[in-house]
Amino acid sequence: MSAVPLKPEPGTGIGAIGSPADAAEATIAADVRSSTRRRRILLWAARAATLVIVIGGWQLLTSAKIVDPFFWGRPSGIVKQLNDWVHHGTAYGSIWEQIWVTMKEAVLGFVFGVAGGVVIGVLLGQSRFLADVLGPYIKVVNAMPRIVLGSLFTVALGLGVISKVALASVLVFFVVFFNAFQGVREVDRNLLANARVLGASRLAITRHVVLPSALTWIIASLHVAFGLAIIGAIVGEFLGATKGLGLVIASAQNNFNPNGVFGGMFIIALLALTAEGLIGLLERRLLSWRPPSQSEAGAA
Repeated sequence: MSAVPLKPEPGTGIGAIGSPADAAEATIAADVRSSTRRRRILLWAARAATLVIVIGGWQLLTSAKIVDPFFWGRPSGIVKQLNDWVHHGTAYGSIWEQIWVTMKEAVLGFVFGVAGGVVIGVLLGQSRFLADVLGPYIKVVNAMPRIVLGSLFTVALGLGVISKVALASVLVFFVVFFNAFQGVREVDRNLLANARVLGASRLAITRHVVLPSALTWIIASLHVAFGLAIIGAIVGEFLGATKGLGLVIASAQNNFNPNGVFGGMFIIALLALTAEGLIGLLERRLLSWRPPSQSEAGAA
């Protein structure tokens, strides 16, 4: 008689649900989640404590006249200034209008600068001849002080939005260009050779091999690029404008109003942090295929 194989009891077989291996794995996952949650709470608590110490110390030092509030303002004065802008506007109109003008200039400069930087960076990264021809001229223009370019744009393009967009675009262009250029140069040559052997066209290689490989470099530059776009818009408004946060800050400076200067800087900081969060979401979406780096895994 042949032996009849015994069926394992439910939950006792190898890999069955509820096995010791599954229980250990679930325990490890729970510990990781708990550790991540504790680290996130600790991180936000440390950030909040740092802010309280800085703002509270600033207020105490100015109240005790250790730091002169005439030059450095004080947090309570900044809050009053912001409240006044919200309810009564600025000398140039509603504070929301000033924010809108500056953001429009920064976003347009960001878009044009990123587009130009990516296109030219990818083009020159794939063509050594063009890179050798145009490289010295790009380095010369990049070495020019931005304040000089801003003055030229103000004279040539006027006090409107166009001159600020031009300056913001120039600031964004170079940081994106150099990252895109280097990202293309770092593409695995074996991948390019395999694509050519398989008969891929130059456009197909650029689209399916070069751009995805350089995307990490390009996305990394965007975190810096938007801050530079805001700087370009603000500097352009300092040089000459009829609207914008830069004009509001310049007016506060001319009137010896440090609370107004810091109030404008506070608004700019909020805009920059918001943009940074949106770029972070874009990065996670576009690079979802990429395994997390060691630093990202530790921060999770």
